[in-house]
Amino acid sequence: MNIDFLSPQNADDIAAELLRLSPDYAATPLHDLPALAARLGVAQLLAKDEGRRRLGSFKSLGGTYAGLRALARAAGRDVAGLLDPGNRPAGLPALVCASDGNHGLAVASAARFAGAKARIFLHGGVPALRARRIEAQGAEIVWIAGTYDDAVDAAAEAARRGDNILVADVAGDLTDPVVNDVMAGYGVIAAELRRQVGAAGHRRPTHLFVQAGVGGLAAALADGLRDWLAAPAGVIVVEPEQAPCVAAALAAGHIVQVPGRLETSAEMLSCGTASAPALEVLRKHGARVVTVSEDALAEAPRLLRDHGGPATTPSGAAGLAGVAARALDLAPDSRVMVIVTEAELDMDC
Repeated sequence: MNIDFLSPQNADDIAAELLRLSPDYAATPLHDLPALAARLGVAQLLAKDEGRRRLGSFKSLGGTYAGLRALARAAGRDVAGLLDPGNRPAGLPALVCASDGNHGLAVASAARFAGAKARIFLHGGVPALRARRIEAQGAEIVWIAGTYDDAVDAAAEAARRGDNILVADVAGDLTDPVVNDVMAGYGVIAAELRRQVGAAGHRRPTHLFVQAGVGGLAAALADGLRDWLAAPAGVIVVEPEQAPCVAAALAAGHIVQVPGRLETSAEMLSCGTASAPALEVLRKHGARVVTVSEDALAEAPRLLRDHGGPATTPSGAAGLAGVAARALDLAPDSRVMVIVTEAELDMDC
């Protein structure tokens, strides 16, 4: 992997490969929300609705793509060969990962497409509904006491012990092929945004506000939009005050472990350690970080919904929470883009 781009395949190739799996991998909507822009005092606010992606979140791009690539490498084939219905390889290893919910769902889906097994490690803070959705993909759930980071450690140990493949979205190694495949999958969003903004006749955004768990999505978008955003081309990473792992790592200049229980209503962002490949990309592109309060996270889904945006969760609207927290710092002619990263849990997705 070359850190200047995140996969041997480009985003359009990845999108085409995923679309062959399901029509639900079609490009997701981009909403122009002028009433919300006016409410926040900016010239434009565009919202990319990843809740309409297969499985209800952007994670289905990265986790599924990386899981299939990992199984294909193990079988000595490409992904098309792995999925060939007339000649599927037997005896595939199981996929394992830790998750707050959505990444595990995507990895379980990869295993299901390939006819392999999956074991997903969840910590006790993951809601039962998210666990049931993973089980519905045929995966085994392994419950771990502690935080998401404890589940990460347990999944890694399980991969070391047996004939399993770890499909993590966080790594300390800059060259980890699986983690970089995860981020490459997220790069599909950047490619879609470039086309959709132009096709709709919008002016290019001046600022991207994107939420971070371990930082993979933010890094993929910072990289994929680096030469496309209009000046000042601000990439702002948004994190809960209770789980600021990217902020801590960028401030320290290296990966650090954020202490505590990491309890936040933005459950999908409850991560204590950033991913080294993501951090390298964010640092290279000069990304800034803002942290937002629990009150701001709770308000953001209502703010989005009340101004014509899609229904989502505090995790899904965390980028918007960052815009609202910084609204007075943005010039009136700013054009802002946010990523709505997941649907409401009870939505049919």
